[in-house]
Amino acid sequence: MPQRKVLLLRGARQVGKTYSIRELKKSFKYYLEVNFEEERTVRQFFAGSLNPSVICQKLSAYFNTPIIAGETLLFFDEIQACPEALSALRFFYEKIPDLHVAAAGSLLEFAIAEIPSYGVGRIYSLFLYPLSFDEFLQALGENDLIGMKNKANYKYPLDDIFHHRLIDYLKIYYLIGGMPEVVKSFARNKDIIFCQKILNDLLETVKDDFAKYKNRSPIQRLKEVFDSISFQSGAKFKYSNIDSSSSHHPLKAALNLIVQAGLAYKIFHTAARGCPLGA
Repeated sequence: MPQRKVLLLRGARQVGKTYSIRELKKSFKYYLEVNFEEERTVRQFFAGSLNPSVICQKLSAYFNTPIIAGETLLFFDEIQACPEALSALRFFYEKIPDLHVAAAGSLLEFAIAEIPSYGVGRIYSLFLYPLSFDEFLQALGENDLIGMKNKANYKYPLDDIFHHRLIDYLKIYYLIGGMPEVVKSFARNKDIIFCQKILNDLLETVKDDFAKYKNRSPIQRLKEVFDSISFQSGAKFKYSNIDSSSSHHPLKAALNLIVQAGLAYKIFHTAARGCPLGA
């Protein structure tokens, strides 16, 4: 494809960004993955010139992997750890459009806000989220049930036996969520207690990341808001339920940071009562 844009995968931690690219690599002869959190010495390749040809020469020699347009998939992982590499993505599109380049990272919204030039119009952003209910069912091998659910309507409703099975699955989905690692574990072992342990580990990792936001909001306030989101789910979110003595402004700023990081999603309330409901 002429003038191919760089692919930038965005989303919270552990939603499957790296896994997706590693599946994509099966379509290429060569694959080079650069993890900027793991390979910190590689960051110096982006400290000077951001000429993509020069950068590719250095990376090819360092990793002993050919970087050939049309044959190599070049993947920059945890790119938020190297803002210069994030700035360099636009030049891959401009100067080596035939090379397949992908990048991924968490907290990218914060990193992008801090670089002077991001490359608008030169980078294709793809947002990844936790698994939907249909994807959860697919992971459990219930493809036929998905098809029946999607075809059902008020004229031809699901049989009760299938409807009840869907309700049971939905209850499990509410309990374990859609994080890929958790769903994979449940599909293999059907052990909800063990899934909760995996979720607790993921939550601790998420909270450890709050230290990276400290210049924008106090860590303790972020934890309070984050914990309150789960307690207030299913109802209108109220700042007074977090801390009735605090001003709403810092709580709102903390909530917006959490949403920016992809750790929570806002669902806006509507008072509309007209038909059709689909509108």
